[in-house]
Amino acid sequence: MRERIVRAVAGSLVLLSVVLIYFVSINWIWLTVFVGVNLLQSSFTRFCPLEKILDGFGVPSNNGKCC
Repeated sequence: MRERIVRAVAGSLVLLSVVLIYFVSINWIWLTVFVGVNLLQSSFTRFCPLEKILDGFGVPSNNGKCC
């Protein structure tokens, strides 16, 4: 469940930033950069701030099970 939430939030933030870039200001590109860098660093370090937040709320992990 947590993994799906992380992916959904990351995808939503990227899409939101594209809309904001188009309608508001090019400076919203930094939101996309932040999301991309965070996803990249989490693939190396296995640390994701959103997963820690979801842990605090008690959202269960898939524990290797599909779907």
